[in-house]
Formats: sequence, C-alpha cells, structure tokens
Amino acid sequence: MLKIRLRRIGAKKAPFYRIVVAESRFARDGRFVEEIGTYNPLKDPAEFTIDLAKAEDWIKKGAQPTDKVKAIIEKAKAE
Repeated sequence: MLKIRLRRIGAKKAPFYRIVVAESRFARDGRFVEEIGTYNPLKDPAEFTIDLAKAEDWIKKGAQPTDKVKAIIEKAKAE
C-alpha cells in the first residue's frame, strides 16, 4: 500500500521533512517512490511546499496520506 508521508532529513533537534510517496512497509527514512514537497516545522508559522497536482494524482492512484500530510494538503488548497 502506498502512503504519502513525511521523511525526516533534519539534524538532531532541528527537524526538516520531505513529503514523499512510499510503500507503507518501507522504513520512515528509507526508500520512496517520489518526492512531492517539503515541510519545515521550525519556522513560525510552519513553512511547506507541495506539488498539489502530483499529490492529487497519487491519491487518485490509491496512495493514502498520513494525518499530518492531509492537513498540509488542506492548507495548501486554502492558499
């Protein structure tokens, strides 16, 4: 099953995430199919970029976004 989820790449105590499409059985920071955005929770307010067209396309193909990614997609649509 494909998931759209966050992949941590930040340093210790300085999280930074990439939004990726990955197989659910792969490790959080392991293999992924495609990178579709970034998320930086340390900025105030949190800063993110996401390719909405790719996200919608993957969701149509059956990928399930995690709760946090779903919230990011909703915020991106509102902007």
